[in-house]
Amino acid sequence: MLQALSSVGIDVGSSTTQLLFSRLELEDSSAGFSAPEVKITARRVTYRGKIHPTPLLDGTRIDARELRKIVEGEYAAAGIGIGSTDTGAVIITGESARKENAAAVLAELSGFAGDFVVATAGPDLESRLAGQGSGAQEISRRRGCRVVNIDVGGGTSNLAFFENGSLVGCACHDIGGKLLLFDVNGEICGVSSAGRAVCGLLGLAPPLGQNELERLADALAGALFDAALCRANPLLELTRTLGSSPPPQSFDGLISFSGGVADCIWSTGLPSLAYGDFGVYLGAAIRRHPLFGAVIPAEETIRATVIGAGSHATELSGSTVFYSSAELLPLRNLPCYEPTEELENELWRGGEKMRLAAEYGVFLRQTDCSCAVLCLRGRENPSFSELTSLADSLAAGLTGEPLVVAICEDNAKALGTLLSRRTEKPLLVLDSIKAGSGTYLDIGRPVLGGSALPVVVKTLIFGTQ
Repeated sequence: MLQALSSVGIDVGSSTTQLLFSRLELEDSSAGFSAPEVKITARRVTYRGKIHPTPLLDGTRIDARELRKIVEGEYAAAGIGIGSTDTGAVIITGESARKENAAAVLAELSGFAGDFVVATAGPDLESRLAGQGSGAQEISRRRGCRVVNIDVGGGTSNLAFFENGSLVGCACHDIGGKLLLFDVNGEICGVSSAGRAVCGLLGLAPPLGQNELERLADALAGALFDAALCRANPLLELTRTLGSSPPPQSFDGLISFSGGVADCIWSTGLPSLAYGDFGVYLGAAIRRHPLFGAVIPAEETIRATVIGAGSHATELSGSTVFYSSAELLPLRNLPCYEPTEELENELWRGGEKMRLAAEYGVFLRQTDCSCAVLCLRGRENPSFSELTSLADSLAAGLTGEPLVVAICEDNAKALGTLLSRRTEKPLLVLDSIKAGSGTYLDIGRPVLGGSALPVVVKTLIFGTQ
């Protein structure tokens, strides 16, 4: 059985805003009476929007109304009705995620993707989406090798580490083309907070001459290559982005660059101040670095993140999904609660019902939500007795409604059936979903005759710096 979803990706970045439409093809590859095996089998970009400068009211505020006009114009150019897509992602990335009115921007754009849209920002998610959109993950999978993608934008550099096609780590640093801004006379007219810190560490102070600018660029390019190899560098500690994960302990593989600065790496002969910022200097420094021989061209550069948002943000839950009624859906912005491994083990044994109730209740009150997603690791081949004990624990310990459970292993159908006999509350149990504390779920309407649910795992992080 084949079905397709229309998907939109909108990326509001530090320097540019982009929109892209994709077609996601779904298939249930199960045979006979076996459990459904629902997968996204193909992702095809159907429309690439123009690259627009991100509109700003001033240095700290995004112009939400002007941004909406840009998005409306791209929908019209693509011939797509507002609200007619099935899934997608609106993401505010890099320095833009820290603008003081980021939440207002998300509210302005939230109606553009129909019933199922994700409005999100966060360094780890941005790293993953850029790594997928750049083609680095597919290269790693196809070649059976390690690849790290570095997406260098206006405000940040996001790293995604892949091994044999699997994401094994992320990192993010406040290194980007807008570290320094220049006026029409070539004078420095703006320095980011990270730029001031880096200059201070290197003993540099504006105004900077040509040699000093190249020294700064070489130091930052060296830091990015050290980040790709997971090597220590004082500049990396100084520029680590708030909320980003620590990188793997070690990594040795191919390196790809995406983002706006990546175009400056491969486009030689650009004037140093072609974009009024530091991007051309940084791109040239990356190109002349001794380790540049390990760099492979990315399939996508400046559009990597928006392609990731439009084509790779959606996952499927469907091997053994359970839901009491399709009328529950869609659900959006459900916070995820992950019990400790010790507590989960006790739940599988039928114990700690009161502890679960207490901790889950505290979590709900802190998030000010009526329900949350209980995220379990699951067991590969649980016995009927273990599933029954877990169902008893959850029925007694979970409050609010609907009851939503996400489990990594394919236990959802059996667990959902047992839970439905123990509670009259609306119920939804998802399988094959890896989520945890600090993440949120968007869950779409059933697809493929009700056998699968589209799910986006996301982060909502709004910094203040």
